[in-house]
Amino acid sequence: MGSKIAIIGTGYVGLTTGACLAHLGHTVVCADVVQEKVDALNRGEVPILEAGLDDLVQEGLRSGQLTFVMGAENAVAEAEFVYLCVPTPQGEDGSADLSYIQQAAAQIAPHLLSEAVVINKSTVPVGSTRVVEKALGRSDVFVVSNPEFLREGSAVHDFLNPDRVVIGADDQGTAIRVAGLYLGLAAPLQVTDPASAETIKYASNAFLATKISFVNAIAAVCEAVGADVNDVVLGMGYDKRIGNAFLRPGPGWGGSCFPKDSHALVRIAEDAGYDFGLLKGVIDVNEDQFARVADKIERMAGGSVDGKVVAVWGLTFKARTDDLRDSPSLNIVGRLRQRGARIQAYDPSLEDASDPRLEGIEVTPDPYAATAGADVLAILTEWDEFKWLDFDKVGENMAQKRVVDGRNLVDRTGLVRRGFTYEGIGRS
Repeated sequence: MGSKIAIIGTGYVGLTTGACLAHLGHTVVCADVVQEKVDALNRGEVPILEAGLDDLVQEGLRSGQLTFVMGAENAVAEAEFVYLCVPTPQGEDGSADLSYIQQAAAQIAPHLLSEAVVINKSTVPVGSTRVVEKALGRSDVFVVSNPEFLREGSAVHDFLNPDRVVIGADDQGTAIRVAGLYLGLAAPLQVTDPASAETIKYASNAFLATKISFVNAIAAVCEAVGADVNDVVLGMGYDKRIGNAFLRPGPGWGGSCFPKDSHALVRIAEDAGYDFGLLKGVIDVNEDQFARVADKIERMAGGSVDGKVVAVWGLTFKARTDDLRDSPSLNIVGRLRQRGARIQAYDPSLEDASDPRLEGIEVTPDPYAATAGADVLAILTEWDEFKWLDFDKVGENMAQKRVVDGRNLVDRTGLVRRGFTYEGIGRS
């Protein structure tokens, strides 16, 4: 028999967590603060693009295992477990802002059952378990850390097929109770203290960001010495100590996690008296990569983009999501617009240009329209469909047949055969 669970926050993490826990047989009530969103979710309308999530939400609604309510206090009255899945945005000093966590904890405190377990699912700095305990002010409830390791675009798969489940708790019995929520998932279970669990999340994201920055730096070396980064990465990846995951060059890393988590870990280290110079360098390399790709596009356009049309394929921070947060593509587009470029862009996940982050960008209904009269085409997000487009038609549309492939996605040989001038990342 499943447990009664409350989820506070129906953002990317909260909605995925709630739908997946309901799928595992628990009774889940998800709370949000926007009435229109709650109403839409109760109709089965999912506001984010995430493979399989629509089906799980509709499955939970049909079975009665999943419901959505307005207000955190209305979700927790019968809950044995309460997941905090609220935002922890980056503050001006790089640290994570815990105000949403504290507000949520204070809001639910009077309504919690005795012996309830409050679970930090949001990515929070080391010591946040204590912060939540203080905000709750209840000696009869427990607080644990249970970080998420969900990749946008494959979050449902990642939840149901995790590499590991990490639980940080001071009390062994409470840890066992939380572990019971994940019965049926074939994954290693690590029980540790709260500080270690919180650090595991930050360390994991920082290491992945480091791998991407490293391969982008190697790509720059490859360009300088005439090597092909694709061959270099293939050779590296055969080494089992290295592996090939996250060794794919591109325009830089972004999204809702890596930027804020990397800056937060630098700040956590500083507050503890350690200068994390290595991670600062990783962040600097990423900023340099944005500039390098923008410079490539400008050179390909003839040395200046002022008054020229740049076609852009891909605006989201990665494929298979509609998330524009800290998108490398938008960072690069912003640099080009500052230099006077006119941007015509297409992204498969964006139906309109109403998002304020797209201001000044002409969002087109299809990829061919984006290339009309363009002086250069920049491919900045790795949507598979870009590989299979009619490049003869693309060439006919463009004023100049020039491509900067920021993802090394398309067939270089085929483009050159069609008369395109091509430049990728780390390829001579």
